[in-house]
Amino acid sequence: MKTAFSLSQRILHWLMAVLILFNLLFSDAMTAFGELYFGDKPIPPDIMTSANIHAYVGITILVLALTRLCLRIGLGVPPHPEAEPAFSRIVATIAHWSLYAMFIIMPLAGIGAFYFKNSMAAFAHIGWMKTVLWVLICLHILGVLVHQFYWKTNILRRMTSWRT
Repeated sequence: MKTAFSLSQRILHWLMAVLILFNLLFSDAMTAFGELYFGDKPIPPDIMTSANIHAYVGITILVLALTRLCLRIGLGVPPHPEAEPAFSRIVATIAHWSLYAMFIIMPLAGIGAFYFKNSMAAFAHIGWMKTVLWVLICLHILGVLVHQFYWKTNILRRMTSWRT
């Protein structure tokens, strides 16, 4: 029985975590960029550089998410721990697929805003999508902590272990 995600799945998970947190935490320049861009005002080089970095990281997240999704479908995932209540299995499944959806639609909205000057996409990207992604990330971390310390399923091992 599979007890951990594959090495490639674990690498992609942690790489995406770093890139997503980078883009979420260092997005102030994008706000300045958006105000100038959608106001048809000149964009200083430092703001443009920051915006490009944010966009390239977002595109990388999209590519990695699609790769990760293919690996998830092709390689599968470890089963839910037996100690996990049935209701929590349903919540975990919904949360994981919601994260995948956000990893795909959020960069697409960013692409629509940045490259096609779509203000609705920009509004969604920096508004409700950003909020939903933060909520999902917090729920994901909370779920891991509940597993690790309340149900004592050692679920963290699935994303950190060298065994598969």
